[in-house]
Amino acid sequence: MQRADAAIPSGCALPVSSVARPLVAGLGPHGERPASPELLLPSADMLERARERAFRVAIVLHTTASDWAQRQIAGIKAGLELAGAVVVDIVDCGYDAATQIAAIERLVQSKPDAVISIPVGSTAVAAAFRKLAVAGIKLILLDNAPSGLLQETDYVSVISSDNFGLGQIAASLISPHIRRNGTVCVVAYNEDFFATAQREIAFGKWMQHERPDITLTQLKFEVPANAGSAVGPYLDANPDLDGLFVVWDEPAVASLPAFSGRSRIPVMTTVDLGSAIAEALLEGTIVKGVAAQRPFEQGEIAAMAAIVGLTGNAVPPWIVLPGVAVTSGNVAEVYKHVGGAPNFY
Repeated sequence: MQRADAAIPSGCALPVSSVARPLVAGLGPHGERPASPELLLPSADMLERARERAFRVAIVLHTTASDWAQRQIAGIKAGLELAGAVVVDIVDCGYDAATQIAAIERLVQSKPDAVISIPVGSTAVAAAFRKLAVAGIKLILLDNAPSGLLQETDYVSVISSDNFGLGQIAASLISPHIRRNGTVCVVAYNEDFFATAQREIAFGKWMQHERPDITLTQLKFEVPANAGSAVGPYLDANPDLDGLFVVWDEPAVASLPAFSGRSRIPVMTTVDLGSAIAEALLEGTIVKGVAAQRPFEQGEIAAMAAIVGLTGNAVPPWIVLPGVAVTSGNVAEVYKHVGGAPNFY
């Protein structure tokens, strides 16, 4: 078996310091400059007023099945608990816009104090999300703002990972494993998703600047769990492919069986450090690096944004957490921070 990273050209390795710097590289969905989470630290008086009102919050996610989502939910619950608020509903939309629209319209009637949500797309769900503000319900968004929604009018804030920075990290981590004049395929989500689009753009720009010798191609999948059905035929048609960047870990994990039995194995990087991709990274044959989000912290920050907004205080429009570069050498330590104690180490 030949690994696709067998011939690494000299001068292609990136210094670790340039991969791991905790800086925010991207802008928000409306071009907003990033604000630090530290700006959301609530005062004792703010927390006391929140406890007196016992706010009720609903969570509406694209999926609740992933490790990222479960850590996000845990962080939201932990942050709300500090302010005496409770989660009254958790909705798994199954990546389906119609399901999310129905959930939002139901919540408009049940009237929680706030909704924390990641939109399924940008355009299709926009009208439904706008109804929340009309009903007096505070909306805290994760990663993206639906098309046409305005901060303060329609939502409190967007709490996000630095998705542009995550794409840069993923590019820098795969680069040392790609031969001169090699080819890398960007495996993209075929939906209007701001977060994954930012990762794709950043990956391409990094490669254009740092590794212009690499040819980039693109493959799109429709359903994350079925990404392997797109990747397998692509590998059949492109046996000399050197690497893949898959825009997050769920479709990346779904793609791994498609590599089995091949005489030449391309390498991979992705985003999000779930347990399955962490195991694959530790094993090291295919997965060479992960640009990790910090979902528990993001959940805590989203909860604090809800509390700050519900108590009548201003919240920055785009609050951002930088990503973390993960390799086989630091995966166990990083996983403890972003996803709980590993069961594979």
